Amino acid sequence: MVNVIGLGYIGLPTALMLASHGVETVGTDYNSKLVAGLNAGCPSFKEKGLDELFESAVGRGIKFGTEYMQADTYIVSVPTPYDRFSKKVDACYVVEAVKSVLKVCPKGADLVIESTVSPGTVDRFIRPLIASMGLTMGEDVHLAHAPERIIPGNMIRELQDNNRTIGADDKDTGERIKKLYASFCRGEIVVTDIRTAEMTKVVENTFRAVNIAFANELAKICRHDDMDVYEIIRICNMHPRVNILQPGPGVGGHCISVDPWFLVGDYPSLAKVIDESMRTNDGMPDFVLGRICEIMKEKGMKDISRVGLYGLTYKENVDDCRESPTLQLLESQERHLAAGLKVYDPFVKKDMVENQYHDLGAFLDDTDMVVIMVKHDEILENMDRLKGKTVLDCHNVCRMPGVYHL
Repeated sequence: MVNVIGLGYIGLPTALMLASHGVETVGTDYNSKLVAGLNAGCPSFKEKGLDELFESAVGRGIKFGTEYMQADTYIVSVPTPYDRFSKKVDACYVVEAVKSVLKVCPKGADLVIESTVSPGTVDRFIRPLIASMGLTMGEDVHLAHAPERIIPGNMIRELQDNNRTIGADDKDTGERIKKLYASFCRGEIVVTDIRTAEMTKVVENTFRAVNIAFANELAKICRHDDMDVYEIIRICNMHPRVNILQPGPGVGGHCISVDPWFLVGDYPSLAKVIDESMRTNDGMPDFVLGRICEIMKEKGMKDISRVGLYGLTYKENVDDCRESPTLQLLESQERHLAAGLKVYDPFVKKDMVENQYHDLGAFLDDTDMVVIMVKHDEILENMDRLKGKTVLDCHNVCRMPGVYHL
């Protein structure tokens, strides 16, 4: 049996995928309200294909609870927050989850850390914890690290099709965990050591963050001299060895916006390019706010309450607001301007911020300027409703004349 610890954006789909492919699975989470919802048949978030996967897993006998169970394998998939000031990862949730597992696990159980951690976390925190509890590594417990590689909006397909990395202390443990994930994963599964597995996940997201930062910096350079950054990128990308990404209003989610800071925090004197790249990305919401003020001045607009931000999630067509650029912009607004910006997102059903709307028509009626922060399908299909408004398009998706860009 497999006990998946943590039923959030990663743990829940993983548990459901295992169960739906015939693996006896129990999902555990300390949040009793979340567990009660799952037992009532209600997944805790929206995701394409998740409802169908949930139904399949329930049909195959998956169980949910708040207690840790005796199992052959434990998969720890809890959050790993980081300190915004020190830029260091806080492994407390992982440590507490592992401690709870070690109190109930039978001798010889496999313990898989799926949470994204900074390189060396297992050596610094998990191994000493195991030793402090009088347990012997490789006998009482077998340790592995299997970082996830999926993105909200496409989780189910990517769980099945993406390649995976398994880090383990010995070949036998690595092969057992590989066989477990191969029950549903069609991608290539590479077995390596734990430290390498920790590093590869962080490096993958850091690579993407650095490339996004280049596009964002290019947008600032082009804005300074009134050049079209999108035309420049289009022409440059015609070169066979150039693939510049598109600039945007910032970077959100709990991977690209967070993981690179692990390297900056652990290697502050070495990770110079990464540090500057992250600061560039983190500065984009402020840059967008500056553009809003410039455009308002140019158009003679005085009332910031007539400006609306379209999109509150961190990416299109999901309900995930973690590290959202819009939330970052609203924080910046509180520091620099009187509050008043309106906000609307079709995927966010509950009130999260002040002046939040839940109807597109009402939002548009009450705004003279719309800032496209997220390119949800809804806005792409309703561009004609923006006619007559001042539009700041942060994604270059609006083809109407007179639109402003980054």
